[in-house]
Amino acid sequence: MTLLDPLANALATITNCEMRRKNEAVLWPASKLLINVLRVMQRYGYIGEFEYIDDGRWGKIVVQLLGRINKAGVVKPRIPVKYMDLLRMPHHIRRYLPSKDIGILIISTNQGVLSHREAIEKHLGGVLIAYVY
Repeated sequence: MTLLDPLANALATITNCEMRRKNEAVLWPASKLLINVLRVMQRYGYIGEFEYIDDGRWGKIVVQLLGRINKAGVVKPRIPVKYMDLLRMPHHIRRYLPSKDIGILIISTNQGVLSHREAIEKHLGGVLIAYVY
């Protein structure tokens, strides 16, 4: 099995486990980006606790699922967004969320991985990497 995009595989695993009403999902390989994305999802109540397990190879992450995710995925190709784009929500950003107040866009900024709401509060732009609703 080839892993071309570990973040996309992890979010697809979370979505599939949620659809099957599982209590937890095991994600591998672990990465700093994946852990930061999971922290944002945890802050907004989409997932419960998660734990990194060092297996001597790539590492695994066990995530507690709460049944609150309808869809989670990555944005390909990655879209650079400015602060003003986040305020206006143009069509290329709006297509990832079903409504203005439902879900979050996850953005990689120069101050770390944030949701689009946190980026608007801090007046930051960045690169759009994922979405969850």
